[in-house]
Amino acid sequence: MVPSNLGEEMSTEVALPPEWEDDERMNFLFSDFKENRDVSTTDWDSKMDFWTSLILKICRSRGTVCVNLQELNKIFQRKGIMPLGLATVIQCMARCGKIQRESEFATNVDCGWVSWGVGLLLVKPLKWTFSTLIGSSGVTLKELFVVIELVKEKAAELLGVYRSSPVANHSLLSFQELRTLSSHVCVDESTLCMALLQLQREKQVTVSLHGGEKIVKFSQPGQNHVSPVSDVDLGIYQLQRSERLLEERVDALGLEAEKYKEEARVLLREGKKSQALRCLRSRKRVEKKADHLYAQLENVKGILDKIANSQTDKLVIQAYQAGVSALRLSLKDVTVEGAESLVDQIQELCDTQDEVNQILAGGALNSTDADTDGLEDELRFLLENSNLDEPSTLPEVPSHPLSPVRESGSLCDDLLSALPSVPQNHFNITGDELDKARSCITLADTGVQQKKTKISYLSSEEG
Repeated sequence: MVPSNLGEEMSTEVALPPEWEDDERMNFLFSDFKENRDVSTTDWDSKMDFWTSLILKICRSRGTVCVNLQELNKIFQRKGIMPLGLATVIQCMARCGKIQRESEFATNVDCGWVSWGVGLLLVKPLKWTFSTLIGSSGVTLKELFVVIELVKEKAAELLGVYRSSPVANHSLLSFQELRTLSSHVCVDESTLCMALLQLQREKQVTVSLHGGEKIVKFSQPGQNHVSPVSDVDLGIYQLQRSERLLEERVDALGLEAEKYKEEARVLLREGKKSQALRCLRSRKRVEKKADHLYAQLENVKGILDKIANSQTDKLVIQAYQAGVSALRLSLKDVTVEGAESLVDQIQELCDTQDEVNQILAGGALNSTDADTDGLEDELRFLLENSNLDEPSTLPEVPSHPLSPVRESGSLCDDLLSALPSVPQNHFNITGDELDKARSCITLADTGVQQKKTKISYLSSEEG
């Protein structure tokens, strides 16, 4: 049940929107909705959006997931006036699937919620009136509605708290242990129940009754959904509970033994030796009992360790079985004889390829030798016939060296003196041929190009 003073707490803790101080705007928002939305669609939608977002904001700030009309009227009371259209807002949110009746939300869970839900929820037992059964659209003042968006958020937070807690390796938890663990997430037990119902709808949690005790089982990492509670789970849960009880009892006996020891010390200081001896005997008896319980505790821990190791071994064996199945499928069409035959075929093909490569390489070398022999014969023929092509009418090459240039002005005289004598025989050369030959003659000394020199006396001689 939502607390009766929720309205007063809301008005002081929740920041109301800025238009809350605008009388004209609030008069419009506090007025009732038109029966026909089509009369003024914009006004109708703006008013609906305002109240819907404000309801979600208030519930989220309080950490609750349930609302009812009576508490909303108290929360949004302004200057002694309550909003007139909140019932319409709740009906519209229910039609859109944003909220749902608590009874409908619980019955939609795929489990026998009656076996634990009614006794678990800290609300009045559900009254299945005729109007509820036929789905009446009317909204009563105290009827609780679950905000779907918020309960999903709360369920995710609860699952995160469990998986990050030291008891995440425990497959089963008692409801009271979970209540203590999630006290900072779920403000009350009703919110915790709604979050568990949502997780149970998502198949992340299963809640059952065993020996009159409500037990919660969460899905473990790597599981898509939680598995049913098995006898192994119950046995582990009993061992874990025994472990906790033994630890508490051993700690209590240790404190009791220390207490007897302090009393004996005080009595001894007061000179009451006999009473001090009785305290020491009581201390020895308590320590002996504590040692016995501690031995039992070690046995329980050893059993739990063996169970944990067996579960690990089970996972390893399952992995091996999966690996064997995968290997068997992958080697289904593979045999040793087939592998040997395949290797032989590969070796035969490799040998054939090597032979082909050798044949091709040998042919290339022979053709190269033949081409080389032919080229050498042709080169020898050219060398032998090169002397026949040389002209026989050219003068002999002078054997004496040219004298060095003494002066730039006597360059031409030196060159002319170094030339051989002009032949006197007739060459049968025409004037045009002689001009053409003279145009190709150049004079050079020490790399310097001279202009063409016209030999006039040859022209006059020919003329």
